[in-house]
Order: sequence, then C-alpha cells, then structure tokens
Amino acid sequence: MAQGTYTEAAHRSSLLSSEDWWAVWLGLFISVLGSSQILGINVLGWVPSFGVWINPLQAVKANSGEFAWLGGLGSVVAAYLFVLAVTTIGAYFMGTKVKKFALGLTVIYWITIISNIIGNYAYLAATPNKREAFQIPWSLSLGELGFVVALLAGLIIGNFFPKISRFLSDAAKPEWYIKTGIVILGMNIGIQTISAMSLASTVIIRGMCAVVEAYLIYWPVVYFIARKFFHFTPEWAAPMASGISICGVAAAIATGSAIRARQIVPTILASVIIVFVAVELLVLPFAAAFFLSGEPMVAGSWLGLVVKSDGGAVASGAIADTLIRNAALQQYGVNYQEGWILMATTTSKVFIDVFIGVWSFILAVVWSVYHLNSRTAQGGSAHVSKQEIWERFPKFIIGFVAALVLMFAAGYVFPDIVSAAKEGAGQANLLRSIFFGLCFFSIGLVTNVRKLWHAGLGRVVGVYAIALVGFIIWVGLIISWIFYHGIVPPTV
Repeated sequence: MAQGTYTEAAHRSSLLSSEDWWAVWLGLFISVLGSSQILGINVLGWVPSFGVWINPLQAVKANSGEFAWLGGLGSVVAAYLFVLAVTTIGAYFMGTKVKKFALGLTVIYWITIISNIIGNYAYLAATPNKREAFQIPWSLSLGELGFVVALLAGLIIGNFFPKISRFLSDAAKPEWYIKTGIVILGMNIGIQTISAMSLASTVIIRGMCAVVEAYLIYWPVVYFIARKFFHFTPEWAAPMASGISICGVAAAIATGSAIRARQIVPTILASVIIVFVAVELLVLPFAAAFFLSGEPMVAGSWLGLVVKSDGGAVASGAIADTLIRNAALQQYGVNYQEGWILMATTTSKVFIDVFIGVWSFILAVVWSVYHLNSRTAQGGSAHVSKQEIWERFPKFIIGFVAALVLMFAAGYVFPDIVSAAKEGAGQANLLRSIFFGLCFFSIGLVTNVRKLWHAGLGRVVGVYAIALVGFIIWVGLIISWIFYHGIVPPTV
C-alpha cells in the first residue's frame, strides 16, 4: 500500500473503517427500512421471498403483492442491486478494492441465491405436515439446507479451484455478513417478544425462566467438557459453548468476535452446528410427538431449548405442533388449538437469542481480564484500561441491542403498531437470510478442509455429540417438565 493511501486509511474514523461498525450501519439501515411499514410505506416489498417448491417458477417471488409485477427474477435482481450498493459503499470505506469486491460479490450473491433455491426443493425441505400440499410421499425435512448447499459450494471452490477462490476473496467477508444479519435479527426479536407478550404471559414468564436456568447449566458444562476432556483452548471452548448453548452459528460467531478468536474457530463450529441441526430436525420432533403427546407444552419448550438454530427450532416446533395435535385427537379425543405448542418453542428461542448480545458483552469484558491475567503472569503490565475493553467489545452487538430495544419499546408503548412492525421485521428478516447465505458461502470459500481437520474438526464433533446426547437433551427435558408440566393448550 502506498504511504499516502496508508496514512489516509489510518486517519479514517473507526466508525467508517471498521467491519463491526459497518455491520451496525447496514443492519440498522435495513431495520429502519423495514420499520417504514409502521407509517404505511412498503419500502421493502420487493425483497424476494423463497419458498418450498415443486414447480421452479414458484420457488421465489416478491414478498408483497404490490411488487408482484417484478416476478421472482425481478425481485432477486432488485435485491442484488440493493445488497451490491450498500455493501460496496461499506467496502470502499473499509479500504477494500471496490472493483474486485463488486465483481466477487456478484458471483457470491448469485451462487447463494441458487443454493437457497436448491435447498428449498420440496423433496429436500418440505416438513411432514406440508407433504400433502405438494403431493409428495416423502421429504427430508431439511429446512435450512440452502445454507448447507452454499457452504458446500464455497468449500468446493475454495479447495479445488484456487484461481476462482482468489478472485472472490475480496468479497468473502463471512463475519461482516453474519454480523449484519445479527443486527437485523435484533429488530425481529424485539417485535416477536411484544407479539408473544400479547398472547400468554404465563408461557412467556415460564419460558424466560426455563431459558435462564437451562443456559446457566448448558454453557459451563459444555465449556468444561471441551477444556477438560478434549483439551481445547479457551479460544475454542468459549465459542463452542455458546454455539451449543445459545443459538448455533450466530452465537458462535458473535462469541468468537467478542474474544478475538481466529476466523478458523467459528468456521469449524458453523459447519458442525449446521449438520447437527439437520439431524435434530429429522429426529427430535418425532421423538417429542411419540413420548410427550400427553405433555404438549413440555414438548414445545424442549425443542426450543435443544435445537440450536432459529429456523431449525421453529420448524421442529411446527412439526411437533401438528403431530402432537393429531396424536391427542386420536388417542384422547382432545382437539388442541393450533399454534400453542409452536409458541412454546418460539418463546424459548426468542429468549435464547437475546443471550447472544448479553453473553457477547460479558465475554468481551471477561476476556479482557483474562488477557490481563496472562500478561501479569508473564511479568507484563497489570493494568487493563477501559479503552482495551472497548476495543475488544464487538460493536455490532450495539446495533443488535439497539434494534431490539427500540422495536420492543415502540411496540410496548404503541401497541397499535405491532402488526405493521411485525410485517416490516419479516421483510427485513428476508434480507437477513440473504446476508446469512453470503456468510455461509464465504465460510466455505475461506475454509481449507485439511487444515480444519488438523485443527480439531473431529474433536468438535465429539464435544457436540457428547454434550447433546449426554446432557443437553435430558437437562432441557427436565427443565421443560418443571416449568410446563400439566399446562395444555386450549381446546377447539
């Protein structure tokens, strides 16, 4: 880099040159656009909505009927132009070569879109309660397979096509994309919490208590197993504990950022978590329906505490809702109202998601002290400044919390806006899914499988398997039983 360019970049405000801050700006900007629904303005109606499909022409459409004239392709092109514009602006201020970034992002975007469409093919993605609508006899029920396809595409290109990989490298920014998505997620969680509060305070209170109790058990036990029995360093054990305890990939990456972990750490964890979520989605809803048909709310809460992704948990709750209601009608002649079991799942998941921001903040402070102690033991300075804690703190969490609190407060003070705000949050959430897809492809692209295996991929699988089968499933079940035993949905 030329001296003049270096000097100019060095004097740029961190508010404009930091990846974390640009995640805040983009995430809040998209949240504001979504919030325009409160004023009756449909700013994000053109954002593509991807659905499960048999007919490829029905795979994607604009999320709002006002923009139906765009068609599926038109909405995807509109999203491409929007994502390209906002990320290129950020890339420019962060000092990235704009032309190479724009060209690379173009390729990454369209591969991500194609991956999403492939992942939503009905035989791959349709849940059991949707098979009849698609007139198919079976499906794999892998609702988040689009992310897996994007990850695999990135892995193939990154490991077997080095020239293409180098061409795309300037646009492969997995942490930036996931952080932006997490900020947008804050808006969605804020309004979901308001919506849930209006439904049943008993479920909300019990769900919050169950989440706090489960999490305070999950995190330290996973951390202990990773450290004691698999000999992982704290750099590995902390994101691993968060990913397995809170909500999967987002929590693992947020924690990794908070403690300044190397990029390889959340990369490996993301790969393992996605696979385990797919397996959980195939097994746990059916286990809940078989063993817990007499305790429907226990089943819903349990799935929220055990399945470690938003989409996977909600999908599993929806499956269990249908299966348990059908079983209760056949076995007991009781016809439960639809949606209450799913609400127990969703409520648990919402409060688990909130812990992403809380725990990232705690760990940012703790790790500053941890490094202080390390320096002291080595004869270094025993002083830790507020500046050091601030530098370690993941700035995108500010955006996450701001979006969550502002949306929650607005909905609480003005209940009449909740419906419109929820619709706007849903539109913003569609863009969040695109950013998550960009993240997963980028993770694959920058991942060297041989290095990953040597770095500990097999041991990560071991920790996850032992933690999930050894105690997460059972502790989650016990806690759900304590808080929801005897509570049943209203009947039709």
